[in-house]
Amino acid sequence: MRVISLLPSATEILCRIGGEDLLVGRSHECDWPPQIKDRPVLTGQRTPSPTGIGASAEIDQAVREALGAGKSANQSLYTLDADALRNLRPDVILTQDLCNVCSIDLETVRAVAAKMNPSPTIISLDPKSIWDVLDDCLKVGEAIGRPQQAERAMVEMREGWWTAVDHVNPFIEGPEVLFLEWMDPPFVGGHWTPEMIIAAGGRHSLNLAGAKSRVASPEEIIEVAPQRIIICPCGYGLPAIRSEMATLRSQKWWPLLPANMDGPGRVVMVDGNQMFNRPGPRLIDAFRWMTGWLNDRPELIPDGFPVEHV
Repeated sequence: MRVISLLPSATEILCRIGGEDLLVGRSHECDWPPQIKDRPVLTGQRTPSPTGIGASAEIDQAVREALGAGKSANQSLYTLDADALRNLRPDVILTQDLCNVCSIDLETVRAVAAKMNPSPTIISLDPKSIWDVLDDCLKVGEAIGRPQQAERAMVEMREGWWTAVDHVNPFIEGPEVLFLEWMDPPFVGGHWTPEMIIAAGGRHSLNLAGAKSRVASPEEIIEVAPQRIIICPCGYGLPAIRSEMATLRSQKWWPLLPANMDGPGRVVMVDGNQMFNRPGPRLIDAFRWMTGWLNDRPELIPDGFPVEHV
């Protein structure tokens, strides 16, 4: 069995269920676990990478322009080395149909696979909830012929979720949480993120579980009066977030939020490149951190979790 993964979360799922030895190619964003970095890279990025030099607005504009141009030119935001992919002779290709901004689009992958003989099986992941992520473990396990390993991993992940939920008091209204998936403009969390915040004991009034992340206006953000803020931009590590904080602090609405006035520890930065934004096994680590943070239960927080207080 030869597997190519063009999606970071799929790569993490593959390795979590014991399929690391099957991986023969990856996307340029697949960087976890570290030992898979020696596999050939098959994709590239057309738009600027986050540099952390006040570039949020510029990157957002570049992506919007590229998406508009891509529709007319039938072009993806990412490149795919079709020749290298064919030469690797994969039996299975793991990809996604959730977000064309995040990684190579499904249609591009299908077009390449259709010209291969034999044609590989394409497994497209499209999770919108934590339960979809658990189902994806089983889906990948079935595709690579390791269903039992996948089921064991899924059960362990599910146990990690529910043992954290046990520490949440359902009879107390939790804090309103502002979860920023982008800083300029301010995108609030969507897909699985609102569900995670609610399960961890918080409230997320700016978006519904399963809905796409969206831009929130300053008026909306001020109205919900967030008591906690998680800054977790998609694709950003902690150094990039640190250097972008000046962008947030310069906004007129930023100092008006209760989280910024209620004392230290209410606003945090989390590595968005590794946590929350990838619908894979480490979402459970992210959930356990969030539950521990919102409920003052430090024993739940995984060692080394990439978070910093603002």
